[in-house]
Amino acid sequence: AESAAEQLQLYRRDPEGWRGCRSTSEVAVSWRPSSEFAGNLYRGQGVLPASPEKVWECIKPVAGGLRTKWDQNVKDFEVIETISDTVSVCRTTTPSACMRIISPREFVDVVVMKQYEDGTMQSAATNVEHPLCLPQPNFVRGFNYPCGCFCIPVPG
Repeated sequence: AESAAEQLQLYRRDPEGWRGCRSTSEVAVSWRPSSEFAGNLYRGQGVLPASPEKVWECIKPVAGGLRTKWDQNVKDFEVIETISDTVSVCRTTTPSACMRIISPREFVDVVVMKQYEDGTMQSAATNVEHPLCLPQPNFVRGFNYPCGCFCIPVPG
């Protein structure tokens, strides 16, 4: 989990190679080739007119949290094992997509949540296997490389 958090910090600090993909007045999505796997990294950025704490409540990866209520790509989120007050093993399930052409997925990740001195909040996750979380029938087991979210306070 700590390794995933460090990797995300590297992505955050490295401005090189990001190319605009989509943009609206609320969010900008960009991408760049990954150096870890044959594919691309994607990032979405936006500024919301809310306190960092309220935004964090909507995106933090916790069981019973708000993410499943607003994110149509997250069907369920459950904690499989709590390792510490900031680290846990979690399963995220996603619904089928494209008229069921894409099967429902499940992802098992070790997740860490951090808060930094500047008020930035971060969740970082990466794939893990866990004996208490065997593959579920009717789901395809997905694999996450280091991924996560930052909630960064903006002055004003």
